[in-house]
Amino acid sequence: MKGVLDFCLIFLTLHIPGVVSLSTHVAIIYPQDPVLRIGSNLTASCWVHPELGVHASSLFWTLNGQQLPSSFYRVLSATNLSVTLAGLNASKQTSGDNLVCHNHKGHILAGSCLYVGMPPVKPVNLTCWSRNTKDLTCSWAPGGKGETNISTQYKLKYKLRWYGTEKECADYTHTQPYSCSITQDLHLFTPYEIWVEASNQLGWATSDVITLDILDVVTTDPPSGVTVSRVGQLEDQLSVRWEAPPALKDFLFQAKYQIRYRLEDSQDWKVMEDVGNQTSCRLAGLRPGTVYFVQVRCNPVGIYGSRKAGIWSEWSHPTAASTPHSERMMSGSCDSKSSGDSNSTLRRELKQFFGWVRKHAYGCSSMSMKLYDQWRVLMQKSHKVRNQVLQGDKS
Repeated sequence: MKGVLDFCLIFLTLHIPGVVSLSTHVAIIYPQDPVLRIGSNLTASCWVHPELGVHASSLFWTLNGQQLPSSFYRVLSATNLSVTLAGLNASKQTSGDNLVCHNHKGHILAGSCLYVGMPPVKPVNLTCWSRNTKDLTCSWAPGGKGETNISTQYKLKYKLRWYGTEKECADYTHTQPYSCSITQDLHLFTPYEIWVEASNQLGWATSDVITLDILDVVTTDPPSGVTVSRVGQLEDQLSVRWEAPPALKDFLFQAKYQIRYRLEDSQDWKVMEDVGNQTSCRLAGLRPGTVYFVQVRCNPVGIYGSRKAGIWSEWSHPTAASTPHSERMMSGSCDSKSSGDSNSTLRRELKQFFGWVRKHAYGCSSMSMKLYDQWRVLMQKSHKVRNQVLQGDKS
């Protein structure tokens, strides 16, 4: 806060034309740089040195460049003019609101910064995670409405639960507000106690203390080497393959994965929840001749024997692939009513069988998928022969 106050004074004394240096004591404002709660009243006095030869009645006040009404003033003596501000609003900037005393020509005689805000409220939503067990990063949110309107400091504190000394996290991130990373002297298999302290010149508050073991909050890098490819000429399927997160390949853990995919022209993702710990899967029931974007993420389970699941990684970069075009879509001909009935029956049977496969092979069961592949190939060949016969009858 001191640095902010100094900045305000320097700004007033050096960057505004007509300033008179405060070191000469020709004028002083009291109180200097007060910190007040929102809604408070303030009476400030501008004292001018008698040798200046200026009567207090000729002075006037401004707040952030706007002249204050003379009805707010009171002449206390020939050298002292006060101003009273009632029900102060929150400071418009963290560097403070500028309250300035001027002579009758408008030259600045003295200035003060007003800091009007609120004490901090207990920080909330303290959450921590460890990326590849190499660090411990925590984030939180300010309590209440989240804005004190004055400079407020947040400190992440931690200690080993049973025998550690209290320490403060030093690596506060600038890209993500209200977060800090502990990167040195990490201890595995030992619980940590972690909390956040918030303070400003109007008060302080402390978050609830959370207790955790690093092994229970591990997250990994996203799976790498994600590839998406067609499954032969099957028009409604794509094959997805990926590699386990590189940093955890040598750790004693099991991973579980999730896949999500969406149409090229849509923002709605469909998530396959139960992929298991395998590194490949088949997406079925897709639209023929359509581009899909696919992503994969990982959750480490049982790392180093921990009984708790870890935290889901971020999604991998989207990988795109398209399903083959349907032969029915490419035929370009209108079938007769009898042909339409036949196709309707085929589509109904296909829908029924596919519904059964999706229900029983949702976890990417390779046996069910092989059976389904064989059936689909047979149906496609049958449909191709039927189209050839129908086209021959038309000719």
